[in-house]
Amino acid sequence: MKHRFATVRRSALAAVAATAAAFALLPASVSAQAKGEVGNLTFDDLPSPDIKAGKDKAFKPKDWLEVEAGFKLPGTPEQKKIGFINSVTVKWYVAMKNPDGKGFIKLSKTIEHINVPVDEEVFTSVYMSPSALKRLTGKDKAGKGAVEAVGLEVLVDGEKVGQASVKQKEGWWSSGSLSDQSDKFPLLNKNETPFQMFWYDRYAEIQKER
Repeated sequence: MKHRFATVRRSALAAVAATAAAFALLPASVSAQAKGEVGNLTFDDLPSPDIKAGKDKAFKPKDWLEVEAGFKLPGTPEQKKIGFINSVTVKWYVAMKNPDGKGFIKLSKTIEHINVPVDEEVFTSVYMSPSALKRLTGKDKAGKGAVEAVGLEVLVDGEKVGQASVKQKEGWWSSGSLSDQSDKFPLLNKNETPFQMFWYDRYAEIQKER
């Protein structure tokens, strides 16, 4: 009886070992996302566009803060066949001088990009309006100079495939000591600004809220 049970156990173990060996021979998951490339993070002051609309109105353009970065993703074999990645999440983080004079504050914005081409550099960006800038800095033209750090994370299906930072080490945005004041000084995606129609093919398409 004991010999029979021992034989059964050996057979079961052999089957498990064979199954494990078969899985070991399989290639890595075809759905695994390869790491992408993130270009330089840049920030600049952009004046409000003066668009002719049939009847001119007198106004003095004020500055917006623009922060942008290019990224290129290789995609999975399946995505390469299609030529596009359905959805890419970009999480933006901008540190600005604290208006209270103590350290700096964190601003954040999550943007969902869709129909992102594989192996092609596209750009993502965030903005701060002139009114938010003036409330934060007290000046009309102080956006670029008030930036303490910029960072972003790029994710596909919840998996991080790239990140970058400028003026601070990557991951600075995870510090628990930072005060996130995005509600008071919101970052905006490109479609939420007067620049929506400009340089359209340069930027990854943005998922509209439904």
